[in-house]
Amino acid sequence: MAVKHRSEINVKVGLDENRVPEELHWSADDGAINNMEAKAMLLSVWDSSEKDTYKINLWTKEMPVNEMIQFFHQTLTSMADTFEAATSDDKMSATMRDFCDYYAEKMGIKRQ
Repeated sequence: MAVKHRSEINVKVGLDENRVPEELHWSADDGAINNMEAKAMLLSVWDSSEKDTYKINLWTKEMPVNEMIQFFHQTLTSMADTFEAATSDDKMSATMRDFCDYYAEKMGIKRQ
């Protein structure tokens, strides 16, 4: 298959003197998102030749802990959904969702 369209996603990180994130902004051409502010991001990229995942995990100083807890819950839930869509493994996806429920209960948040 030939590439028919290219799309860009950009992330801009403003750092303090110690290279700690002060601000995050992102843009996505196809999503009509332009310079949207974010307080945290998790990015994983699979390197097939090395069979390894490269990760960029960033959050600003302004990211409240209670929002980080919710951000992780929503990310874990989304990963379970994505895993099911990618593998059709209903059993493991359900197990992952069970953990998400457990996490929500232990962290005192309502499942979103």
